[in-house]
Order: sequence, then C-alpha cells, then structure tokens
Amino acid sequence: MVRHLLGAGWRVRALTRDPDATKARPVAELGAQLVRVDMANPTSLEPAFDGAYGVYSVQNPYIGGLGQEVVQGKNVATVAQAAGVRHLVYGSAGVGSRSGVGSWDSKLAVEEYIAELEIPATILRPMAFMELMTDRAFYPPVSTWHVMPRLMGEERPVTWLAVDDLGRIAAKAFEDPQGYAGRSIALTSDVRSLAECRELWTDVRGRSPRRFPMPVRLFERVAGLAGPDLTTMWRWLRSGHVPLDTNPTRGILPDALTVRDWLRHNDEGRNDGRSDGG
Repeated sequence: MVRHLLGAGWRVRALTRDPDATKARPVAELGAQLVRVDMANPTSLEPAFDGAYGVYSVQNPYIGGLGQEVVQGKNVATVAQAAGVRHLVYGSAGVGSRSGVGSWDSKLAVEEYIAELEIPATILRPMAFMELMTDRAFYPPVSTWHVMPRLMGEERPVTWLAVDDLGRIAAKAFEDPQGYAGRSIALTSDVRSLAECRELWTDVRGRSPRRFPMPVRLFERVAGLAGPDLTTMWRWLRSGHVPLDTNPTRGILPDALTVRDWLRHNDEGRNDGRSDGG
C-alpha cells in the first residue's frame, strides 16, 4: 500500500515502534517517513496524525493478544477523529458478523467503535492472502498444506486475495473518498479450494507444494498466540458461510491476480506477486 500511495503522489508517514528496526528500513527506502509510535499509547499517535488527510489502520492480534488489538484499533480511530482526519481506511477481516473466531470478532469490535464515532471510514475485509501458501512466517508446509485442509476440508472453497492487490485497493480508496467512505467491502479475487490450489501449484511449478505433517495440538503450541485462533478459524470454515463473490473486487481491480497468475509470477514469496513489481 505504501508503494502504491507513494506512486500516486501521496506523502506517507509509516508508523513503527522502532524506526531503526531492520523491518522498517525497506519502508523508509520506498520514500515513507518513519514515525515512532505505540498504538497502545494514544498520546504518541497525536503528532503522527497531525495534519494527515487519511489513516490506514491495521493491528496485529498475535503480538499483544485480541484485547490489545481492540484497544489499539479504538485508539487509532479516536485520535484520527480528534485530528480531523478525513478518511480512515480500516484493514479488517472475516465475514462481517460474529463467528466465534477471535481475530475476526475483535475486528468487528473496532468496526463498531468506528461507526459510533461517525468518522468517514472504509472497511476492507480480505479473507485468505495468497501469501499464506509461501510466507515462511506461517510455515505453510504445516499450516496451509496440512493442518488447514485437515480441519477445514480440502474441497471447501477459499476466498483468496494477493497482498499487493489489497494495497492497490486501499490506495484507490484514499484517492476516491466519496466512492468508498461508508462502505464495507469483502475482498476476493479468486475462489479456489486447497485441493485446487495444490493442483495449480503443481501445474505452474512442476512439483507439489511441500507438506510437513504435524499434530494439531503441536501446531497450536508451535504457533503461539496464532495457533488456537487459526485452528478455530479453519474449523469454522469447514461449514460456515463465506461470501464467494469476486465481483466487488473485480469492479475495483479488473486485473486483480488469480491464484494461477499469482503462482506464475511469485517466486517463493520473495516478491509481491507481479513480475514487474506491481
């Protein structure tokens, strides 16, 4: 998203707890201004939001827990409203209703708070990122290719979106507040079961994705805070209702990547999914 906003001529402040951290450097190299903040501390957000046109808000529940995610999301919204921010774009997830999946329901709590504030806001609701098939942080040989299909079912349809396409859509939302403010958009560019994804992977790359069997309980322990939440999510997806309509996303991005296209251009997760860099 930072890359697409900068490419469209926006000035971007990227918020981080540690501007000197290794993970922050690539964002600075893109041209963003790094600003030290702690979303748990509203006072630290005030200078960062001063004079800002818009704010993109997303929190990580797997660092401080679900309760802290809600606190941080509400802090961002509160300070954004006080600063006179004209457009808040919130990175949500899930199906838009209570499901019992912790990391989905926590985001609904933040959404409800944003609605109470009546700040102009857009809710973006992606489900599964295509990068889950390759991102080493999620150890896909165990998660995506073993535990997830075991709990959810290999034939259940999954709604996919490339991370880079989420960034493109967020940038478009900031460019067109009248067209996006007040909307909650379920985002998916392709619907494929994990069995279909495995077949596509094999067809595109000439081999099956690596798979490493692991008991569910052991996966939950290894994955830390993410473990029980992910297994709850995958069990829910076995029979829960998920919107499968790709038209809202295609209406915004007609060229949004399909799983096949993403696999064709993505080199083991080391680029953003496009051979030309997006």
